[in-house]
Amino acid sequence: MIPKETIDKIFESADIIEVIGQFVSLKKSGSNYKGLSPFVNEKTPSFMVSPAKRIFKDFSSGKGGNVVTFLMEHEHFTYPEALKWLANKYQIEVQEKEQTPEDVALNNEKDKLFIIHKYANTFFHNQLKDTQEGKSIGLSYFKQRGYDLTTIDKFQLGYSPENPKAFSEAALKDGHKLDLIIKSGLVKTNEKGNYDFFRARVIFPIQNLTGRVIGFGGRTLRTDKKTAKYFNSPESEIYKKSYVLYGLYQAKNAIIKQDNCYLVEGYTDVISLNQAGIENVVSSSGTSLTEGQIRLIKRFTKNVTILYDGDSAGIKASFRGIDLILKEGLNVQVVLFPEGEDPDSFSQKESNSIFRNYLQENKKGFIKFKSEILLSETKNDPIKKAETIKDIVQSISAIPDQITRTVFLKETSDQFDMDEQVLLNELNKILRQNTYGKTTQYKPNIDQPKVVDVQKSKKKTFNQLEFQERDLIRLMLMYGDLGIPLNIENEEGELVEQNYPLAQFVIEEMVSDKLSYVNEDYQKIYNEFLDALENDLILNDQHFINNPDQNINSIVVDLTTSRDHLSENWIKKHNIHTKTEGNQLKKAVIESVTIFKLRVTENLISNKQDQLKSEEKENELLNILKDIKQLTNVRNIFANELGIIITK
Repeated sequence: MIPKETIDKIFESADIIEVIGQFVSLKKSGSNYKGLSPFVNEKTPSFMVSPAKRIFKDFSSGKGGNVVTFLMEHEHFTYPEALKWLANKYQIEVQEKEQTPEDVALNNEKDKLFIIHKYANTFFHNQLKDTQEGKSIGLSYFKQRGYDLTTIDKFQLGYSPENPKAFSEAALKDGHKLDLIIKSGLVKTNEKGNYDFFRARVIFPIQNLTGRVIGFGGRTLRTDKKTAKYFNSPESEIYKKSYVLYGLYQAKNAIIKQDNCYLVEGYTDVISLNQAGIENVVSSSGTSLTEGQIRLIKRFTKNVTILYDGDSAGIKASFRGIDLILKEGLNVQVVLFPEGEDPDSFSQKESNSIFRNYLQENKKGFIKFKSEILLSETKNDPIKKAETIKDIVQSISAIPDQITRTVFLKETSDQFDMDEQVLLNELNKILRQNTYGKTTQYKPNIDQPKVVDVQKSKKKTFNQLEFQERDLIRLMLMYGDLGIPLNIENEEGELVEQNYPLAQFVIEEMVSDKLSYVNEDYQKIYNEFLDALENDLILNDQHFINNPDQNINSIVVDLTTSRDHLSENWIKKHNIHTKTEGNQLKKAVIESVTIFKLRVTENLISNKQDQLKSEEKENELLNILKDIKQLTNVRNIFANELGIIITK
């Protein structure tokens, strides 16, 4: 956990214009800056950054927050990752906790591993481009595959020389320690001494989300069948294969823009698709797909398209990966290439336009794809057909969302001409088995009774109540420390006009009537105001802008930013005088508090009316009716104060 003092220092040091300006072209507009939304396609700028408030607001997508929120939304960092990115940019040391000697040693080792991998990456890349051996063997191989220099540089491809000590000798000469080089897996030892692990191979650097090299893949160009075609770096403190996707660093922005991720098997598939102009593609690097890898994709999109080689044996083996993707709540489509082709070979054989069209025209949902593969082997055998259907229902059971399961169950029913209820029974059986006998069953949205009008009325009342909660929080955030003139009784019992902080007025009204908020996030904000007031402090929106709770952060930015406003220069130039909320605060806050109390009372009446329907005891019925009458009188008082006519 990063200490609060460090977090505060990061926020104080971070220039929001400088940081966001690295990703968005910003132009000054009054006291703020504007640019095109980085989250949606638009022609008219609706993205605003306020250096004074240190916030951004994108009016097209609705996103907003502080500099950390922006990095989390745009770069899909976690909260700690965003803080560390800023700390690195502004050269702030981050110590997450009081470190033990073991922690210090581990972090030092990680730093050294990053350094040796960075050195190795530069070494291999330079060997490829600047040496005769690299050019004639490595570079010619990549060019034969159709990769241009732009693509080679984009993926920092390299070459490790035939000399078995070329890298190790260069690294030692540069000052790197032999034990660490060996620990990184870049150098191995045997009875003959040390040798370079990747010697005589073309190199594919593996990067983490921030672009740091954490490992390598190496392909031999020899035809010797005894030699493994690919070598990968061993796992280390910085390289965990189950949590890494090759090409994700290069692909993440394209994945967000296209809202889809192509998933392929190998390094060359990723690079060839990039060469063909398709950038939203990643690879599991030849290993079985893991939950950790799927969750990485989920940070950028909920849509995955798997590209399969034309090899039925390999396809059946990968069905487990489809179920894992479904389990994480992602949408899955599949493209199968012709027999003997893979994404790499097919993209080289066809033009970019033909390749793109093939991907679009041959996409299939996982049910259709899976059933076609499995049914091709049944040969009209009813038992095998039944097993195929069970297999597909098993996949549907992995989907966490009930409505999505309903849709796929219906699709399966139509495809196999089978009663949906039979499939539903099988699905419920699987779900019970998966949850170790829990009684909760899946129930589809089939023939559900219609919701009666009174329920609609209750829902509407709740929405109105939450809307009013939102308005009260907005007033406290924007004007909490400003005084409103109120008649306050002094020690002599006389009414004297005094300026009363708006936030204090709202809180005292809430406390006196024992009121609270339905929305949990609004209640959290209110509680912070309440705690501060007990210490004679009045908070403002800036207190919440840097809140680590991203829900609260987003709410505060949303409530305190307005897309359209008149600048002070414009008002002075044209002598414009507008009736604004800011100069009518007393009326605005009293009205908002009264409407809030009205909505709370309406909600209580609605709840009492619901109790009437289930109560059978006559005495209790009379008590409930009495409560409703009293609440109705209170509601009418609030309505009269507001000039509202109640018609029911």
